[in-house]
Amino acid sequence: MCTSIIEIVPADGMAKRGDTWFELTTAVVAYDHARHAPFADVITLDFVNPALDPGARAGVELTLESARQLRAALDRAIGAAEYEEAEVRGRHALPRAA
Repeated sequence: MCTSIIEIVPADGMAKRGDTWFELTTAVVAYDHARHAPFADVITLDFVNPALDPGARAGVELTLESARQLRAALDRAIGAAEYEEAEVRGRHALPRAA
């Protein structure tokens, strides 16, 4: 059964395929049948740049538990990074130019 659970968001970063890095523009999070992992249904993370060839993709398939642990780790790392940024730049400092 297809779940039709999919979230697509802009992504600003880089991904690696082989020895080459490419710019990311899009992140896709979905819940569906595993294509490669030996599990029935998985959370898939796809990081892509549709302006490049179809190989410009970094994909991951995770169990729900692994996805939960990843989400928790991201929350902890983001919280620590935000605290670090506030400490380094000061609470009322202007954001850095991109």
